[in-house]
Amino acid sequence: MTSVNLGMPAPPPPVLAPRRKTRQIQVGAVGVGSDSPVSVQSMTTTKTHDIGATLQQIAELTASGCDIVRVACPTDKDAEALPIIAKQSNIPVIADIHFQPKYVFAAIEAGCGAVRVNPGNIRKFDDQIKEIAQAAKDHGTSIRIGVNAGSLDRRLLQKYGKATPEALVESAVWEASLFEEYGFHDFKISVKHNDPVVMVRAYELLAEAGDWPLHLGVTEAGPAFQGTIKSATAFGALLSKGIGDTIRVSLSAPPVEEVKVGNQILESLNLRPRKLEIVSCPSCGRAQVDVYELANSVTEGLEGMKVPLRVAVMGCVVNGPGEAREADLGVASGNGKGQIFVKGEVIRTVPEDQIVETLIEEANRIAEEMEANGELPEGEPSVSVS
Repeated sequence: MTSVNLGMPAPPPPVLAPRRKTRQIQVGAVGVGSDSPVSVQSMTTTKTHDIGATLQQIAELTASGCDIVRVACPTDKDAEALPIIAKQSNIPVIADIHFQPKYVFAAIEAGCGAVRVNPGNIRKFDDQIKEIAQAAKDHGTSIRIGVNAGSLDRRLLQKYGKATPEALVESAVWEASLFEEYGFHDFKISVKHNDPVVMVRAYELLAEAGDWPLHLGVTEAGPAFQGTIKSATAFGALLSKGIGDTIRVSLSAPPVEEVKVGNQILESLNLRPRKLEIVSCPSCGRAQVDVYELANSVTEGLEGMKVPLRVAVMGCVVNGPGEAREADLGVASGNGKGQIFVKGEVIRTVPEDQIVETLIEEANRIAEEMEANGELPEGEPSVSVS
């Protein structure tokens, strides 16, 4: 009997847990909350008053898959630049405000999608919440209440002795209650800490305390390698339980790298459609080819390809054929040659020195077919080593 394709949509990929139900807010055109996909944020490293440089970096972040961008606003010159940046950016802009409450109002009036406020270091912040809430409501601007371990209110530090999960949550819930007292509910909350264990517990407690959308972050996570591990560990622990509505991977690295890591974390948890994925073995004494060089060459050759394609680059006869057969495109290498698989079938066997060019050729052919069928999504390639 011949099967007929009725054009039914494919079922969504499985996730570890359903999203925690939250209220919904808007950051510009991007929805934040359980009714929207988890979004990826980053922050510019330019001086905000250098409008050209800031917009250029925002464009690079947008191209890398960033959904929302934050810009610093420590001076009058930065505040004056916000209207132009907010208008010309292709993704919503959040103004990052510390110390000076006047910049909160400037950012709201500038048309920013949201304003991040840090109650612990803004002078007499609680005394101005009524005015801030009214201004934000009038302009359709959302707020992020950002509680950080490094700038916790002194009263809470004295009460708890240090920035414990309970201290972070008490601060956040208090500030949330003040906004809600004045009828303002368009805010999300973050309770960041540099220790993933403390951070995870704080978000778990916060998720139990209310239905606010939550922005996840391990603050001051460190250089690229360390920060990636800490962020992936913490985000994985929370997102796997359905906790988290928008994320920022904080790295001592170019902001585009933050976005790549953030997207990869979401893709790994099936919270964002997977793009190009290179599956390569870690190599061992069984390998009969240089797996490192092979995987790197294939990754470089496919850079910029925007297809949901799983490519397996395997170096021995133990796991190689099985992994290559399970992938959309793959190679099982050994004895100076490689078997090329497409959709589970061996299409040819090529000498070792032709493996890379053959994989790239087949990947491009598959991409062209997908493009012709209207299946080509936006995104960047990613590398996964297993």
